[in-house]
Amino acid sequence: MKIRKLFFTALFAAGLLAAADASAQCSICTKTAQQLGEKPAKALNAGIVYLAATPLLIIGIIGFRWYRANRDIL
Repeated sequence: MKIRKLFFTALFAAGLLAAADASAQCSICTKTAQQLGEKPAKALNAGIVYLAATPLLIIGIIGFRWYRANRDIL
């Protein structure tokens, strides 16, 4: 059980490190952002990350609650 907890903690930390400097733009958004300039491009990227974080947070909360409710079975 302790190894599983360590594994999930390491996986979570790796995900945070990978997402810390992520670029959240598709190719079309990148071309649009290049035409706008540096400051609007950063704002566009922050908006995309904000919009993506909300559903991921909801999925994470649901997954965590499911895990807590069923950890005796696992």
